[in-house]
Amino acid sequence: QVLEAQPALGGAGVGPSVLTPRSLTQDWVKGNVSNFDYLMWLNREAGRSFNDLTQYPVFPWVITDFSSTFLDLSTRSTFRDLSKPIGALNPRRLDICKLRYNEMQLANMEMDDDNPMKTPPFLFGCHYSTPGFVVYYLLRENPQLMLRLQNGKFDMADRLLGSMSETFTSVMTNPTDLKELTPEFYTLPPTFLVNTEGLDFGLKQSGEKVD
Repeated sequence: QVLEAQPALGGAGVGPSVLTPRSLTQDWVKGNVSNFDYLMWLNREAGRSFNDLTQYPVFPWVITDFSSTFLDLSTRSTFRDLSKPIGALNPRRLDICKLRYNEMQLANMEMDDDNPMKTPPFLFGCHYSTPGFVVYYLLRENPQLMLRLQNGKFDMADRLLGSMSETFTSVMTNPTDLKELTPEFYTLPPTFLVNTEGLDFGLKQSGEKVD
């Protein structure tokens, strides 16, 4: 329904018979389809749905500056390099991942094919979208989602979303944190990140209250 409500995909002349990957991509390249519409279409074609936390729609980080009072949209460094996956944006972390990959490859070469410890080498050990990541972002908009996932309790305060700056720093530096964003960051007002219901999310180990 969200997809069909988008003007570029629901207007005249854009019906199921002509909506092919090639034609839609060409329309996107020409600017006839917005970035949002195109990403929503890709999510749908990949089988992602707002009704399934395990296959929730994925949207990328675009802004990288979460410390400035005002964003300078004319500065290249304000924006994320979208030619690379989130795990490759930090060269130092990428080198660590490559080193682990090579070590796994060498270890496999020394094992017999039927050895149960033999694991296909991988570059990144975690995913960019999981149910945990989705409820992390939607904690204040839909707190019941985390309560269902966490057996009626909120996660530990230190693991909850505290600020976008802290979250992006973790995404850029933590080897086990590669989460992208959700569509809500591009469709809802910023208040979806505000604890408007005054829920008690607990205290961090530092004593700071999570609001």
